[in-house]
Amino acid sequence: MKIELRGFEKVRPIINSRKFIWAVWHSRLLLPNYLSKGLEGTAMVSSSEDGEFVARILKRQGHEAFRGSTTRGGLKALSALIKKLKEKQRVSIIIPDGPQGPRFKVKLGIIILARETGYPILPFSYSAKKMKVFSSWDRFILPYPFTKCVGIYGNPLFVPKDADKNDLMRYQNLLEKELNCLTLEADSYFKHRIV
Repeated sequence: MKIELRGFEKVRPIINSRKFIWAVWHSRLLLPNYLSKGLEGTAMVSSSEDGEFVARILKRQGHEAFRGSTTRGGLKALSALIKKLKEKQRVSIIIPDGPQGPRFKVKLGIIILARETGYPILPFSYSAKKMKVFSSWDRFILPYPFTKCVGIYGNPLFVPKDADKNDLMRYQNLLEKELNCLTLEADSYFKHRIV
């Protein structure tokens, strides 16, 4: 595929630091997964059978998977992930609307992860000129071979250590809005309207 990345220069220092949380929607995981090769990152992955498949792919790319979700083992996995990121500078890939949605709705775990580690959240989304849109809950997109993709980096989000519950909810809303704006911008580039 031909990949055009927008907004990379403004976030290059953060990416080079390898100390950030990469936030991507569940339906837009494919391109970030490809771009993350060689970063030796971490990711929270569902404890389901589907999650096992994803965990194996991540491991082959040099990433470490922490298994858990909102309904099964999520708190334990989040605690282990926080500990790991504090021990070693590693990128963390988080899907804030996974593993089962609701679609395009940020869950609080990513905001807590940012507060506890001090890592900035780096929102990212993408679209493709030609792609298959699945009828799954997330409307997963699969770019066709040799097509053009546009990936867009958003503004980093820093969650202060002293953020209280109200602050966390405010940052949750800010991240959701930013990711949705990036997704709309990427889709609009190719005149897509995925509902």
